[in-house]
Order: sequence, then C-alpha cells, then structure tokens
Amino acid sequence: MINLETTIEKIFTTRRITRHDQQLLMCLFSQNSLSPSDKDLLDRVYEALHQGRLRVVD
Repeated sequence: MINLETTIEKIFTTRRITRHDQQLLMCLFSQNSLSPSDKDLLDRVYEALHQGRLRVVD
C-alpha cells in the first residue's frame, strides 16, 4: 500500500512532483474512499501547484 503522507512529504521537501507522483495522486483521488484528511493533503498539493510553489518534472 502507498503511504499518501510520505509521498506528499517528499513532494513538498523537494518542491517537485514527478509524473509518476502525479499519476499516483490522481489514481488515489479518483477513489471515493479517501478520508477528509487525505483529501486535505491532496488539496495542499493542488494549491501549491496552482500557486507555482511546486514544479512538475519528468
């Protein structure tokens, strides 16, 4: 199982999100079984991307 918190922590530590990370997060988000705290974590990533605080890398 994938640890969402660890993945998001890595993203914010490096200030980069890979295409693999992006696909993983999109897959998790498409599942309706996310807890409210998991959805909050995903929202933080989305906001950081939207504000330009994260860079998408291959």
